[in-house]
Amino acid sequence: QGSIAYSKAIVKAGILTEQEGKTIQDGLEKVKEEWANGTFEIKAGDEDIHTANERRLTEIIGPTGGKLHTGRSRNDQVATDTRLWTVQAERDILADLATLIQAGTEVAEEYIDVLMAGYTHLQPAQPIRYSHWLLSHMTPLMRDAQRLQSIIPRTNQCPLGSGALAGNAFGVDREFLAKELGFDSVTPNSLDSVCDRDFVVEFLMWATMFTTHLSQFAEDVIIANMIRGVAIDDAYATGSSLMPQKKNPDALELLRGKAGIILGKAVGLTATLKGLPRAYNKDLQEDKVPLFETVDTVKDCLAIATGVIVTMKPNPEKLLEALCPEMLATDLADYLVRKGVPFRETHHISGACVRLSEEKKIRLDELTLEQMQDIDSRFEADVMDVWNYEASVERKSSIGGTSKATVQKQIDDLRAFAQTLG
Repeated sequence: QGSIAYSKAIVKAGILTEQEGKTIQDGLEKVKEEWANGTFEIKAGDEDIHTANERRLTEIIGPTGGKLHTGRSRNDQVATDTRLWTVQAERDILADLATLIQAGTEVAEEYIDVLMAGYTHLQPAQPIRYSHWLLSHMTPLMRDAQRLQSIIPRTNQCPLGSGALAGNAFGVDREFLAKELGFDSVTPNSLDSVCDRDFVVEFLMWATMFTTHLSQFAEDVIIANMIRGVAIDDAYATGSSLMPQKKNPDALELLRGKAGIILGKAVGLTATLKGLPRAYNKDLQEDKVPLFETVDTVKDCLAIATGVIVTMKPNPEKLLEALCPEMLATDLADYLVRKGVPFRETHHISGACVRLSEEKKIRLDELTLEQMQDIDSRFEADVMDVWNYEASVERKSSIGGTSKATVQKQIDDLRAFAQTLG
């Protein structure tokens, strides 16, 4: 692809005749066909794919093939190829990410009426909707998609025509090259063009953040599975070789583990780059393994996470069992706030009710009205309406909250966003 575009550019610059350009382009198509059908023969003298292609081209069309490399270096070739490959990989990942987010919204909509416990510090905090919890993991993925969208234009710049480091001596039209290859623009400095691997590091850093978000999701599901709040499909779990009752969430554990591996690749390549002088150095070839492996890993993780989400089932009864009246202590404080009592005061009053229930070894909602009025006379009979989990989540009706309407709005917004990525 790059060589065909470059042959057209040097025809335009007057280095090749029209006929020579056509001969080279036809020859390159034959080389491409050999790679595609597996008949390309790599020989001992081939230093890399670039020299292999040029050698084979010359075998096919004769000495004219030697003109293709005029004004070109493997330095700008490899930078061009890496950018082309990375941009396509990033676009493919965006499409897969859209599928994952879309799947998450569909599951959230299906189970919008299911309630569950929300936690902070892994301690019971407040009741929430299962859908609200799931969307709390879809929302970071939306940010990941936005970040990836912002990376692509910086990656999609054409370095071809920069030569080894000092530019092209034959007046090659680099904007023509960029257009031929589908780049958005050209890189502005030839010296930087051949040694810039920011776009690789940026993708690895992006992948680190993305897999961190998947790792957090995986950990949450592992915990929910432990208390039987959700059931993971057999396709994403395995049994024990010894204990017949076990059903291990292996796929989720692997998702969790990949985040650390990808972080290591990002840090490793950054460390490789930090001491390099201008311009191209062979160290730069070390970008390929972490880049290729990370793209493969991210695609695998996307497929697995999507599969887990669409196949796992919440267990409403078990999720309800995890709810406890103490989670409504803030609602109890809010009850008095609505009667005009300052929140700092109501916070202490609610805390006193919690202490009394603990002393009496009863649940918070088992306190009688008289016992609560002994703590504060402003409690009235309607305070007993506080002990309702559904009412609690419905009261959180501000944007982003747990009420059914606000959760549905989150679903609709995420679904609309995912559709823009396709």
